[in-house]
Amino acid sequence: MKKIITLSLALIACNALTKAQTFSEDFEAYTVGSALGPQSPNWTVWSGTAGEGGTTDPLVASTDNHTTGGSKSIHFSSTASTGGPNDCVLPFGGTPLTTGQFTFSAWFKIPTGKDAYFNFQGGSPPYTGTTMYTLDLWMNSDGSLVIQNSGTPVLTTTHPFGSWFQLTIDANLNTNDWNLLINGTSMGTWTNAIDQVGGIDIYPADATASFWLDDVSYNIVPYTLPALNGAVTNLVVSNGLVSQVRTPNVTIRNLGVDTITSFDLGIVANGTPSNQTVSGVSIPSLATYTVTASSPVTLINGVNTFSTTISNVNGLGADGDLTDDSKTLTLTPHVAAPGKMVVGEEATGTWCQWCPRGAVYMDMMHNKYDGYFAGIAVHNGDVMTNTMYDAGMGGLIQGYPTALVDRLPGLDPSAMETDFLTRIQVAPKEFIVNGATYNASTHVLNVSVTSTIQQNITGNYTIACVITEDSVHGTASGYNQANAYSGGGSGVMGGFELLGNPVPAAQMHYNHVARIIKPSFTGQYQAFGASANTGQVFTWNFIDTLNASWNSNKINIIGMVMDPTGKIDNAATTTIAQAVTNGYVSGTLATGITEVNQADATVSLSPNPANENSNIFLNLVTESTVQVAIYNVAGELVANKDYGRLSGGMMLPIESSKFAAGIYFVNVTIDGKSSMHKLVKQ
Repeated sequence: MKKIITLSLALIACNALTKAQTFSEDFEAYTVGSALGPQSPNWTVWSGTAGEGGTTDPLVASTDNHTTGGSKSIHFSSTASTGGPNDCVLPFGGTPLTTGQFTFSAWFKIPTGKDAYFNFQGGSPPYTGTTMYTLDLWMNSDGSLVIQNSGTPVLTTTHPFGSWFQLTIDANLNTNDWNLLINGTSMGTWTNAIDQVGGIDIYPADATASFWLDDVSYNIVPYTLPALNGAVTNLVVSNGLVSQVRTPNVTIRNLGVDTITSFDLGIVANGTPSNQTVSGVSIPSLATYTVTASSPVTLINGVNTFSTTISNVNGLGADGDLTDDSKTLTLTPHVAAPGKMVVGEEATGTWCQWCPRGAVYMDMMHNKYDGYFAGIAVHNGDVMTNTMYDAGMGGLIQGYPTALVDRLPGLDPSAMETDFLTRIQVAPKEFIVNGATYNASTHVLNVSVTSTIQQNITGNYTIACVITEDSVHGTASGYNQANAYSGGGSGVMGGFELLGNPVPAAQMHYNHVARIIKPSFTGQYQAFGASANTGQVFTWNFIDTLNASWNSNKINIIGMVMDPTGKIDNAATTTIAQAVTNGYVSGTLATGITEVNQADATVSLSPNPANENSNIFLNLVTESTVQVAIYNVAGELVANKDYGRLSGGMMLPIESSKFAAGIYFVNVTIDGKSSMHKLVKQ
C-alpha cells in the first residue's frame, strides 16, 4: 500500500535548493494488535517516548486495503465525550519547519456517521506545558470538514464517508499559502495564523470518533535565504457587514540573511491605493513584523479586493526574491437588514472550566460587530447569577458553555458568528429605541423601550428589558475563574492559556454580565396586542433600582422583542448616557410575569423528542379556557386548536407525525396567560 509522492522542486527559481526530505509509512512492517510506538522509530505519543505502549498509544489494525498489496493500518476510536485515550504523534523531522515547501498526505477511512480529527503542532514532541496549535482539522459526522486557525474557522468544505480517500495539505511556509486537497482536488486555500509545523497529533476527539489511517507521508523542500528579502506572509482584513470600517494588517517576514531596517508598503483597497514608508525598524532574519495600515477601509457591497506589496527594502530597490513580495485577498461582506440587532446570550459560570471560551468569543463578537450584536453573559451558580435569567436559560441549554443567538437552538460559543450572519440579514418586524432617566443618588433607572412596527404582525409578540454590566470584578474567591485552557494543553484561547487554573479574581474582569431581566425571561405578554400594523408605535416602561456597587458607566440597556415562537426578533442596546440622550418616553408599565401560574396549572410535553406523536399534559386547578398554537423555527403557524373550557387533568395529543424533523414551539394559553415549550421532532 505504500504511496510515493512526487513533488516539483521548483519552489523559487532564483534560489538554490538543498535536497528534499521525504518520509512515508504504510504500517505493513508492524504487528497487528500491538501498540505502534514501541514498534516504530518515528511514531510516538503526546507525552513522548515514556508514554509509548500505554493507553494513549494506538494499536496496529488489520483492515481492508484501498490499493493492492497491503492489509494494515491504524484504527482510532473513542466512546468518551472528551475523546481519547489514543493520542498518536508523528514529528516532521527534528526542528520545526518555518520556511520551504511542506506537503503532508495520508489516507483516511471514516464510517458513515462517525468523525475524525487531527492537528498540526508548531513545536516538536513531547508536548508539555504551552503548545502551539498550528491548525485543527475536523472531519465531522455530518460530512463537513472544518480547518480552524487559533480557534477560528479558515476553511469549510466536505469529506467522503465509507471509503478510503487521500487528504493532502500543501503549504508554502515562505509565503504562508496553504492548500487542502482531497483525492488530488483542491478544496480551498487559506493563510495560517501560525505559519510553522513541527508534527501531527492524531486524536479521536469525542464519542463519535472512529476512523482508519494509512499511507502517511510528508515531503520537505528547503529554502535557501538570499542576502536581502522582505516577504508579505499575511494580509488580514476582517470580514463583516457592508459599511463597517476595517483596518488592514500586513505581516512582513524577513526571508533574507540581512536585517531589514526599512521598506515601502503599498495597499490597494477596492481600487484605491495608499502607500506608507516603514523605517526605524530592526527585523532580524526569519523574524516577522506587523504593519497596521494608515488608511482604514469601508466594506462595500459585493466582492471587496485587497492587495499589498513590499518594495524598496532597506532603500535598495528590488530585493533578492520578487516572488514573495505581494499578496491578494478578496472578501464578500454581508448586508445587515436596516435597524437590525442580534442578541447573543451565553450560559456561563465561574465554576465552568470551559467557559473562558464563551468569554473570548462574546468579546470577539462584540468587537467585530459593534452596533449590530448585543452580548449577554447569563451566569449560573456563582456570585453574578441572576436567578430568573439563569432559570430561563436552563430550559433551553444542555450544558456549559452554551450560546443562544436570538434564542435559536443552543450552540458552542465559538459557532455564534454563523448564526449571527444569518440573523443579521433578516428584516425585523419592529425598530426599537431605548430611552431612560437615571438618578445617580438613588440609583433608580427608568427605561422606556419604544417599538415602531415595520411589518404587519399577528400573535403573541413579547418585550423584555435586560441590564448588563461590563468589567465586573471582585476580590472574593467567587470571582476566580476555572480554566481548562491553563498551560496550553487544550489549545490557544484568547490568552487564557497563559493564565492559571483557576484564574485569580484579581486577574478577571467579566463583561456582558446579566444583572436584571424584566418582566421575565419570556417577556411581557402580547406587547403589541393580538395584532399590529405598520407604523404603529408601542412603548413599554421598566423601572428598577441598580445595586449601588454596580458601575453605572459600565451598564448597558438592552430592549428586545420576542416573536410568537420565542425567538428574539430585534433588539437595541445603549449605555445609560445614550438612553438618557434619546429621551424617556412614558408608556405602559411592564408589571410582571404573565406566564401560566404553576399554582393554577401545570403544563408538560411527553415524549420529547417525539417521533409519531407527542402529548400535552395539563393539570388545571380551576376550569379555564385553553388554546394551543404550534410554530416552526421560522415562526410559521403549523397547527392550532381552541379547546374551549377545560378542567382537571387531561392529555391533549400532538400529531407530530405530520411535522418534518426539527424544532417546534408549542404555545399553551390558559385564560390568556401563555407558556412556551420547545418540542423536538426526530
